[in-house]
Amino acid sequence: MLALFGMSTTYAQHDTHTTPEKKTEAQAASYTCPMHPEIHSPKPGKCPKCGMNLVKEKVQAKPTKTKATTPSKPKKVATPAKTEKEAAANYTCPMHPEVVSDKPGSCPKCGMKLVKKDNKSESVNDKKMDMSESHEHHDMEGMNTSVDDLSMNISVAKKNLGVVKTVKTSQPPRTVRYDLHIRDTIVMYGKRKKRAIAVNGQIPMPTLTFTEGDTAEIHVYNHLKEETSLHWHGLFLPNSEDGVPFLTQMPIKPGAEYLYKFPIVQHGTHWYHSHSGLQEQIGMYGMFIMNKREEWDIPTVPVLLAEWTDMKPEEVHRGLKNASDWFAIKKGTTQSYTEAIASGHFGTKVTNEWKRMTAMDVSDVYYDTFLVNGTNQTVHPEFKAGDKVRLRIANGGASTNFWLNYAGGKVTVVASDGNDVEPVEVDRLLIAVSETYDVVVTIPDNKSYEFLVTPEDRTKSASLWLGSGEKAFADKLPRLKYFAGMKMMNDMMDMKGNMIEMDGMKMQNQIMDMNTVMYPEITGEDESKAKTPKNESDHAGHDMSNMDDASKDIVTLNYEMLRAPKKTNLPDGSWRELRFELTGNMNRYVWSLDNKVVSETDNILIKKGENLRIIMYNNSMMRHPMHLHGHDFRVVNSQGDYSPMKNIIDIMPMERDTIEFAATEPGGDWFFHCHILYHMMSGMGRVFSYENSPANPEIADTDVARRGLNSDDREFHLMAENDFATNGNDGMAMLANTRWNITSEWRLGYSDMHGYESETHIGRYIGRMQWFMPFIGFDYRYRDMEHGESEKNVFGQVNTKDKRAQFSVGAAYTLPMLITLQGEVYHDGNVRFQLMREDIPISPRIRAGFMINTDREYMADLRYILAKNFSARVHYDSDMDFGVGLMVSY
Repeated sequence: MLALFGMSTTYAQHDTHTTPEKKTEAQAASYTCPMHPEIHSPKPGKCPKCGMNLVKEKVQAKPTKTKATTPSKPKKVATPAKTEKEAAANYTCPMHPEVVSDKPGSCPKCGMKLVKKDNKSESVNDKKMDMSESHEHHDMEGMNTSVDDLSMNISVAKKNLGVVKTVKTSQPPRTVRYDLHIRDTIVMYGKRKKRAIAVNGQIPMPTLTFTEGDTAEIHVYNHLKEETSLHWHGLFLPNSEDGVPFLTQMPIKPGAEYLYKFPIVQHGTHWYHSHSGLQEQIGMYGMFIMNKREEWDIPTVPVLLAEWTDMKPEEVHRGLKNASDWFAIKKGTTQSYTEAIASGHFGTKVTNEWKRMTAMDVSDVYYDTFLVNGTNQTVHPEFKAGDKVRLRIANGGASTNFWLNYAGGKVTVVASDGNDVEPVEVDRLLIAVSETYDVVVTIPDNKSYEFLVTPEDRTKSASLWLGSGEKAFADKLPRLKYFAGMKMMNDMMDMKGNMIEMDGMKMQNQIMDMNTVMYPEITGEDESKAKTPKNESDHAGHDMSNMDDASKDIVTLNYEMLRAPKKTNLPDGSWRELRFELTGNMNRYVWSLDNKVVSETDNILIKKGENLRIIMYNNSMMRHPMHLHGHDFRVVNSQGDYSPMKNIIDIMPMERDTIEFAATEPGGDWFFHCHILYHMMSGMGRVFSYENSPANPEIADTDVARRGLNSDDREFHLMAENDFATNGNDGMAMLANTRWNITSEWRLGYSDMHGYESETHIGRYIGRMQWFMPFIGFDYRYRDMEHGESEKNVFGQVNTKDKRAQFSVGAAYTLPMLITLQGEVYHDGNVRFQLMREDIPISPRIRAGFMINTDREYMADLRYILAKNFSARVHYDSDMDFGVGLMVSY
């Protein structure tokens, strides 16, 4: 397995030698891809299929005839022979070495392509490798884009880019004023009219353009009936101008005017947005471009990406917090049991729920449409054949990463987060929430070429059309293979909800995208179980032989391919290292750092002049674009001194990434957070505070400000539902935030025999995954039992239901298969244990539920989801008998 991940290996010495001219083709092709062993190359480079670094093959030369006088080299000590089964096991999984096969295919555990296995036994001497060869020191460097390969790409990109003329500005540095009027408006981007926020009457907000050396003077007029703010994303500026309400300023009150004024000390593509509540989701985002004093003389198009939902953002957030699967239904990604069976993934689904995980998720929210500069289809017909166009792209989406690809050929990446990088050519890139990229594309012919923008979940798309004439369409991205992703996820997470790091390997800088198993353009389309012959193993599930040539050559950008044009070493100073674990769970939509949200932590004190190294490990199944206000940081990659500067790093699941930044500001409080809006509002962030900072004149009362800052992740969200059924009403209401849960359930019959009852619990979730919740409760019930009869529970305790009022203490715990075990003790000494689950996904719209407890009560139901707030329900209850009804939910 050592050779699979690019490690140096000790090759066997042969009794003879082979002259160069007699090398076989296999011997010449001495590099291969660990994921795609059919790829061979005589020199190091990158796999054209997946972009991984090619690694050395262990190819043993065949003996050739030699003269008798040729001296023999010492032979190695013989090692025990392999069994016939071991010798036949020529293929294994790079993630699961225990998986072996005698033929190529895919791993039955994770779906990844099996690679050739080194079957040679190692002698004692073979194991005496130097530190660079030791498995304990083995990391992902062997899979990185190699220096030579990247240099070649950069060289080709520069050649194709050609000499780009520049033009110097004749305008001396000056004060540039903008007046921004923020007002409510009504738009119809989706299927219905909806409230939005417009600035100067437009969405997105106006593009603000400056030249390095200018001074920005931005007057903001709040005509809303609510508070607002503006944050200048990625800018170096005085802390009081950073635009974070309750941290660097107080919110701008309704009817108030506010002035932001700061020097423009940098250049590049940036953007700005509201940092108040969820306003960013409904229109408050715009481009912020700072030109160099001497800028490229090339046509430039600002490209601002966004998404739109017809739901109120508060309703979106509440739905996420309450684990509604309406978004999955709208996307067609419910991954129910009937779907699992139909696709041959029943075992995958069971394993998924056994590990207490919900369905595989890519992008949390269903959006009605996606926007490029405020519209789904943006046209720029002014370009003609041979033109090169610079696209300044910013992802202003609240929660969507976007795939970018171009019908006219390669995309040349020239800057990221406003910082120049050495040009590199790719077929596509994934731009994270709040990231910016500058890319150059060429108009090959007098046609209209599509620059395609596809959300990561591939539900819909938006387009930018460059040029005029016949339309040239970009390749559409096929539907994701969610069960393949679920299968991978199952093996990446243990029973405690922790990601399982691969032994001896460091996942970093997006080198290995675990979601690759979900991409049909890379791993091939799903094969129907019915079409697979019975004698074939699951290993053939991702056979790539049917892929067309174009799909085999996809080059995708990752952070290893970004190289700064100048050294980016930090200035001399003391160093301090901080480590964060990115934590959270989808069941309750709680996101945190080290299992603590902003309101549960103190500010992190830093000193001016010191250098900070931050190591982050993503122990969750979601990507997290982490953003640092007011500073750029080095993304530490294999480029060493030339590691790129960014202000966003998109950390994939199971990655351990390192960033470094210099504490060069004179003081202030600087926010560091996940830029997915709903993750940030859940509390996924920290505040860096410079020691001995002067008082911020914008913050008059620090205690009031801190309470305001903490209010986001402490917010309670309401959920309620009621079944209007033929045998009574059955419902519940819940208030919950990051840690606390207040739930009341009720059952109301139409007769005294059926009676009525209510149970109220107040609990606090414990642990990172929040599977355990101790609570206190109150139970009230009435039922007209015949002749004053009473019931006994399974423990023989009398359980009267005639005007029973009891206080209790107890706890709820989530078991495997997402079943809730609840136990409580009442103040009269009675004990009750209960098993319950309410959301078993039978089909895309059918949910099943059950309840059974030691009071000899039981319930079973089926629900068919008609719409977001309505379901048809049939159920049987031991107290209320059979009923059919309409369930209304909120």
